[in-house]
Amino acid sequence: MRRFKEFIIEKLVFLSGILVILFVCLIFVFLLKEGLSFFKDVKLSAFLLGKYWYPISEPPRFGILPLILGSLFVTLGAVLFAVPLSIGAAFYVAEIAPARIRDFLKTGIEILASIPSVVLGFVGMITLVPWIKAIFHVPTGLTALAGSIMLGFMAMPTIISISEDAITAVPRQYKEGSIALGATRWQTMYRVTIHAAKPGIIAACMLGVGRVIGETMAVMMITGNAAVIPRTFLQPVRTLTATIAAEMGEVVHGSAHYHALFSIGIILFLITFMINITADFFLHRVRTK
Repeated sequence: MRRFKEFIIEKLVFLSGILVILFVCLIFVFLLKEGLSFFKDVKLSAFLLGKYWYPISEPPRFGILPLILGSLFVTLGAVLFAVPLSIGAAFYVAEIAPARIRDFLKTGIEILASIPSVVLGFVGMITLVPWIKAIFHVPTGLTALAGSIMLGFMAMPTIISISEDAITAVPRQYKEGSIALGATRWQTMYRVTIHAAKPGIIAACMLGVGRVIGETMAVMMITGNAAVIPRTFLQPVRTLTATIAAEMGEVVHGSAHYHALFSIGIILFLITFMINITADFFLHRVRTK
């Protein structure tokens, strides 16, 4: 009976893995089915490098370069904001904070991760956007900077939680050996612990980047939704995800605009896939070293 139960569990786990892969493949096939027909009328180079997104003009113009750059600006800003703070917070929770404070902080981080994105977007509209407008003296606070800061807050719980687990999993012998050789506690964290936990920290950062790229509601609310090529973080931007969410509900089914939105979905899928491949490459490289 025990072997039979183990056999059933193994087959269920195997089936779950196969189903996940199948679902991802079906989603990609559906995107290809709806999106590739768009390129019969519009060249791929014009789609990727076009500077104007005017899908309902005459003639329509389907250039997503402003959308790609908007997503890039927001993602880059969020990473620069979230990653250093998250890694520092993870080290504090795992290595420095007393047990009572550690439990309190971990609970707070989990609560922060559960807040809906629309609520954070609303908070950003009420507080962050006016603050940016007043501090930087810009016409509007609905900018890439506002989106970067808010998305950074949204990515921080994921990065902190996974990084903290990776730091906690570092063998105790590494730390004790470093201290026994004369290193201070800070030197041990900087030169030993962070290198031993590097695969987990990289994975946490990649998951945080994936959360930022895939976020929709918050960036729709606080980035201005202007499909223009940004040159600074103090300009309104529009992201790929916000474009799909804002326009899919009103687009004519089967039109060029409709298929263009699915083509944007293909681009997002490929970007996410490349992020995962890059993360896997670096993780494998770190483990090999």
